[in-house]
Amino acid sequence: MALRRRIRWVVRHGLIRLTVQRQVRSGDLGSRLMIDPAIREDPFPYYDELRSQGRIVTSGLAMMSAHHDVCLAVLRSPDFGQMRLDLLPGILKLGMKIGGRSVLGPIEPPSMLVTDPPQHTRYRKLVTRAFSARAITAMRPRVEEIAEDLLDEVARAATAGSTVDLVERYASLLPATVIAEMLGAPVAMRRQFLDWGAGAALSLDIGLSYRDFRRSELDIAALHQWMLGHFADVRRARRDDVLSTLVTAHDQGNLTIDELSSIAMLVLAAGFETTVNLLGNGAVLLMRHPEQLAVLRAQPQRWAGAVEEILRHESPVQRTGRVALRDTEVAGRPVEAGSLIILLLGGANRDPGIFPDPHRFDVQRPEADQNVAFSSGTHYCIGAALARMEGEVGLQTLFRRFPDLALAGTPHRRPTRVLRGYDEIPVRLNSPTAPGTSVHASATSRSRDVP
Repeated sequence: MALRRRIRWVVRHGLIRLTVQRQVRSGDLGSRLMIDPAIREDPFPYYDELRSQGRIVTSGLAMMSAHHDVCLAVLRSPDFGQMRLDLLPGILKLGMKIGGRSVLGPIEPPSMLVTDPPQHTRYRKLVTRAFSARAITAMRPRVEEIAEDLLDEVARAATAGSTVDLVERYASLLPATVIAEMLGAPVAMRRQFLDWGAGAALSLDIGLSYRDFRRSELDIAALHQWMLGHFADVRRARRDDVLSTLVTAHDQGNLTIDELSSIAMLVLAAGFETTVNLLGNGAVLLMRHPEQLAVLRAQPQRWAGAVEEILRHESPVQRTGRVALRDTEVAGRPVEAGSLIILLLGGANRDPGIFPDPHRFDVQRPEADQNVAFSSGTHYCIGAALARMEGEVGLQTLFRRFPDLALAGTPHRRPTRVLRGYDEIPVRLNSPTAPGTSVHASATSRSRDVP
């Protein structure tokens, strides 16, 4: 097994790692954006530099773009599909065969992240109802209750002026609790889900070290094994929820066991990954920009718009890739079938052509909702409405309960490059307020039409 895993790593990451490292030494900016850890902390000047080189820039293994209109056009175009490792050419495909079957990761078919219509459409229909606008509205009071309960625990365990890790105690637990309840999974296992999810998130990056690749495969395999056992629990007590729907579809012959497992694992992990980053990024931005937090305290109806600005300014997902399914054209440039294009979503969300003074964080920015943080087109994030609602409730409740919340050190970035967030945010709680009523946003506060 160790030998086969090593072969899989060479095919999927090792060869690409060597190629990109060579291109980095030659000064290729796009390759640096892919693997250079020094850029991870602040990639935005490099996005600006790449954008200045052209609307589409050829860089080593792929084309790249940090232009908002180019990214939007590719994401919405039927001429482009998802990258798939099972479509690797020649010797790489042979290496994949020798390496044996991989784990059911988020970038392995039949994951919804890498399938295109009609398969993707079939999978998506099975989970859409759970994430509809009506369903999310109905969930809001429960999310408010979970946020209050978590902050009660933080307040009880801390003394005024004490330091806690905001990610560990709150930003990770809020979305993990919500998605666990949605799937009928044991809430007591939420920290284990977060650990497995962190390992799975590594697999989204290219050029992984063997150590990270091994961790990713082991964590995904452990999650898969647990999920297979959980399906039996679901069958014994079916509910009106997304996981029961998926299990029923499998039992009726409409999903294979791999399809069932892949969709269920993706819904679980994706159900908290983006929101953990949204909450952490948002909390840090507001602590570093107290004048913006003051605006929200004076005008709480702006919280929904603030979440859009957080998503724009610090996109939880920084990049995605597409492959041309046929000869086509983008931004006046011919693109051959099979060509790979990397869309720098974090750069697109700071495109000055769409967002004036793009590096300024402004919760009153009128065009913030034009961000592409949740992608667009066929693969628009199915959980976007849930993440937005959790972000609004989670941040508003946090700063109401701890109005003097302040950083107690430098937040630590996650090691991932596709996902952007923090894995540690040390904060001082200072003077917490007593538990009060939940933050029930009025119809006005939820409106995007704020003057």
